[in-house]
Amino acid sequence: MAKSIVRKIDLGEVDQGILFGQNGVFLEILKKAFEINVVDRGDLLTLSGEEKEVQQAETVIYDLISYLRKNRQLNERYVLYSISMVKQSGVGPSGDLDVQNVVTSIATKESIRPRTVGQKEYVQAMEKYDLVFAIGPAGTGKTFLAVAQAVAALKQKRVSRIVLCRPAIEAGESLGFLPGDIRAKVDPYLRPVYDALHEMIPADKIARLMELATIEIVPLAFMRGRTLNNSFVILDEGQNTTSAQMKMFLTRLGENSRAVVTGDITQIDLDRKKESGLIKSQGILKGIEGIQFVYLTERDVVRHKLVSDIIKAYEKYESHYKEGRH
Repeated sequence: MAKSIVRKIDLGEVDQGILFGQNGVFLEILKKAFEINVVDRGDLLTLSGEEKEVQQAETVIYDLISYLRKNRQLNERYVLYSISMVKQSGVGPSGDLDVQNVVTSIATKESIRPRTVGQKEYVQAMEKYDLVFAIGPAGTGKTFLAVAQAVAALKQKRVSRIVLCRPAIEAGESLGFLPGDIRAKVDPYLRPVYDALHEMIPADKIARLMELATIEIVPLAFMRGRTLNNSFVILDEGQNTTSAQMKMFLTRLGENSRAVVTGDITQIDLDRKKESGLIKSQGILKGIEGIQFVYLTERDVVRHKLVSDIIKAYEKYESHYKEGRH
């Protein structure tokens, strides 16, 4: 029979309105996550229930308090993330998220910085290595943080230009049949990159920097034959490159340049006969000094909380499907 315990937490110096969320929503999330009894009276929070559940809930609460003191705010996404990390490792993530801002969003005026431990490892890898591969599901900040790092490098004059590219139209790059000039043809496929840029640089300045070729946004096919010096180069949607295309991209790097390749290997649009260059690169490039692979998971998702649940549901379905249970 599991041992029952009681723990009391003094909240005397904590803003309980923020800690518990509007109408106590964060407290309700905690109760459901750990199946414990919670009594909130004045400045004293009492937890009771099975020992393991109470201890983990207590760890989460202290982690939330730590996060709140550092950031002066708390959101549902972080509450769920803290619960997930404590259940996995027994330790809250707040202490591991102490990291400098990358840049500041011009839209929200908020600091753009890693929100999960996985994202922190990703940002640190981009600081340390000349070539970084970020592999993970949708919503984990792969493209957004890469663009933020590129903008920071440009502002700090560590590079003289940013080059952002994507494979267009399921990596086939068959743009000829579409109406309009090349800009009109490729813009829809590069929209996520534009969206990230507009979070960090005013629209009029982006236009000016693009006129000066300080910022280039191009389809992958246009990279052939180039050598990029003093540049921060990002290949987005890398899972939709062939091995030949990946090799072509990686060999564009010149002096004082660094590159980031992002991709989700669960969402490959290539013809079944073609092997993803991103998948193949993991075996080919493994162990080379100066190259780092970073793997993000559903725990690093920073979009709507349902995105993480959707990803897990699809992973469960696909694993059953592969095993013939469909």
